Amino acid sequence: MTTEFFMAMLLSTCTHQEKKVHVVNGMPVFYVPPELKEARAKLAAHLSKHVPAEPDTGAVQLITKWCFPNDGKHKNGEYKITKLHSDNLQKLLKEVMTDIHYWKDDTLVVSEIIEKFWNDPPGIYIRIEEL
Repeated sequence: MTTEFFMAMLLSTCTHQEKKVHVVNGMPVFYVPPELKEARAKLAAHLSKHVPAEPDTGAVQLITKWCFPNDGKHKNGEYKITKLHSDNLQKLLKEVMTDIHYWKDDTLVVSEIIEKFWNDPPGIYIRIEEL
């Protein structure tokens, strides 16, 4: 089975790497700052419209095309070679997709294609294919 959709949205510049740590009684305590919580909630709201009836339980390929708002200096569809790092974008996306039951665990994603573009409209194209 294949699931494919585009979520038109302004992309957050906050990634999974934004988690913070502070020390309490000599022990590290990790926490999620408000901007990361907001980014997770925004992704979950957009993704929730496309959650499959049953989560995947086998191997899947995930194709993701991150479309950033065109700043007028680039052509639509031109690769974006500046920040953010694609792996950091993808980590947060897969965590949210796991949380809202696209699959039982993101370890099932065995193949990934991740691309970043300048594009209007901005958003995220996602294709999930069972392997």
